[in-house]
Amino acid sequence: YNWAASLTAEERNRGLSTISAGNTAMALGYTARLFRVPARSLLPDSVPATKLEAIKRYGMEAVLMPMDELFNFIFEARWEQEPYSFLNPWADEKMIAGSGTIGLEIFHDMPEVDTVFVPVGGGGLISGIGSALKVLKPSLRVVGVQSEACPSLQATFETGRPTWVNAQTTICDGTAVPFIVEEMYPLLRQVVDGAVLVSEEAVKSAIKRLALRNKLIVEGSGALSVAAALSTPSEERGKTVCILSGGSIDSDKLKKIIELDH
Repeated sequence: YNWAASLTAEERNRGLSTISAGNTAMALGYTARLFRVPARSLLPDSVPATKLEAIKRYGMEAVLMPMDELFNFIFEARWEQEPYSFLNPWADEKMIAGSGTIGLEIFHDMPEVDTVFVPVGGGGLISGIGSALKVLKPSLRVVGVQSEACPSLQATFETGRPTWVNAQTTICDGTAVPFIVEEMYPLLRQVVDGAVLVSEEAVKSAIKRLALRNKLIVEGSGALSVAAALSTPSEERGKTVCILSGGSIDSDKLKKIIELDH
């Protein structure tokens, strides 16, 4: 919304578009409704049915394509040819600033917070949250969380430069971005204190725990933060906040996870 609100009326009226694994597309569809303009999103053809249905309910045009074509779209800057005003889902400064309002809310509600765990795909969400929190309380730790199947942030921090990883199949499809774009690396390095990887089983356990104990329905990527917090000793993390970044999970998948014996 912050990005769209920063556009001129002429730019908005052209329509809004982005590239997404699903959740950003839904957010943009919601925003487009508020401004009463058309919207579309490029999506991997593997996008879960639940996300695709939700995107279409917002009136979004869903453009499905193979993952390698999506990556080419990004790295060849083909988004410059988009007929609609295009939102870079990771590196747009206005979108990152919008995500920063989550950091403001966290500090307002819990100024004594010590650690914040945030799921990471392209890095836009954690960059915004971290930018706000590090100004308000430099001593707190902002930790990025990814699945062991797609450790692009950890690989980037280890090599000291944006790094591409060979992603494996993961329940965390919303954060399965196998690279960190070059524009994002300096900010991530500045506001993120570390990266934690969690197993698929730990994510499923967190999904089940959130559903049964907290009555919260989250998808794989949304449960990453809780999985990381549960694997970190409480005395090490202190007062903790976990960002649940998405709730788009197929009912059949959720049912199977809840029935698992763990």
